[in-house]
Amino acid sequence: MEFEPQAIVLDENEPVGDGGEPRLFGVPRTVLALSATHGVNDVFMNIYAPLLPMFILRMDLSLTAAGVIAAAIQIAGSFAQLVFGPLADRWRPRMLAVLGPLLAVGVTSLAGLATTPLMLGTILVIGCLGSAAFHPTAAAMVNRIGGARRGTAMSVHVTGGAMGNAIAPMLFAPYVQAFGLTRTPWLALPALALLYGIMRGVPDVRLSHAHAPTGFGALKPYAGPLVLLWSAVVVRTVVSIGYSTFLPVLMTRRGMSMSEAGFVVGAYLVSGSVGGLAGGPLADRSGPRRVIAWSLALSVPLLLAALVVPGVPGLLLLTAGGFFLGSTLPVNIAYAHAIAPVATGTVSSLMLGVAWGVGGLAVPLVGMVGDAVGLQTALLMLGVLPAFAALLTLRLPERASHTVRQP
Repeated sequence: MEFEPQAIVLDENEPVGDGGEPRLFGVPRTVLALSATHGVNDVFMNIYAPLLPMFILRMDLSLTAAGVIAAAIQIAGSFAQLVFGPLADRWRPRMLAVLGPLLAVGVTSLAGLATTPLMLGTILVIGCLGSAAFHPTAAAMVNRIGGARRGTAMSVHVTGGAMGNAIAPMLFAPYVQAFGLTRTPWLALPALALLYGIMRGVPDVRLSHAHAPTGFGALKPYAGPLVLLWSAVVVRTVVSIGYSTFLPVLMTRRGMSMSEAGFVVGAYLVSGSVGGLAGGPLADRSGPRRVIAWSLALSVPLLLAALVVPGVPGLLLLTAGGFFLGSTLPVNIAYAHAIAPVATGTVSSLMLGVAWGVGGLAVPLVGMVGDAVGLQTALLMLGVLPAFAALLTLRLPERASHTVRQP
């Protein structure tokens, strides 16, 4: 498969995003292409949760076992970024950004063919490696291209992935109900064709000079604030993954069909993507720390109330909670790049990879608590955690500058 990139090679000293990069709707065209690719990739990365009720029936999974598979998915798609992020700093990031989603879509679409937990986990883990190649690479490319409006550019990019996550339950649950689990591979065909069309025009982007510091050693001068921000991202991730994984199970146990449960979770995820689109521009104007802290704090009462208020009011509370929780994701990434303006692929792997992997480790604990005391109680306990993440951000600098000199 041949991809013909534009003849654009971005250098570390170029005013990236403020110069000759073509724009659509005020956003660099490459950012839009990467955002669309992010969306297609993340549709298939979220195939597991909306189909979990059916996998539980087919394989007689306990909630603990379901959580273990979810954790394996998160770990594979996250900790592998520790390899791909630094590789993107040193090598050809475009190759990782193109080939990663092709592997992710092609393999994860086979999940419906799985007949055992081991087979299901293996398919999803292999597919997640492709996603792990894409995520830190694309985020670093967006940071380079975004210019003076990096927060806005990152919001557009992250919103693509968030919309993919939101579309997934609305797509997979009705599709499988209509055609059966074994037909999921057919969904890969239009997705792969779409990826081919989107990615052909993505240019090569050099993330650093040949002699610029790369890897984790380059981040030592910025370790203090990065650790605080990373810890807050981990806590936020635990809540995000826990809710998106187990909400479909809770909804079906309350009497909803799988399609109805998919709609509820989809609405929650769509609201998070809208929040992400709003978060970056707001952070560009008001400062990232303020946006992160307030958004996390406001999500707590809304997420808690959504679990106990029935009907449409409960759905509205859930979507409001998802909006504030989702608004922090692009701000976290752009803020991390501003705090540590070196080794952007490596920084992305920490914020997107390690943080999500560590957060994924807590998902089996949510399942265990759900088995022991009930799933609603477990999610209520989970919904309190963003308040702790908000407290962690209070020790971060009010703003971080992209002009910080590397040591």
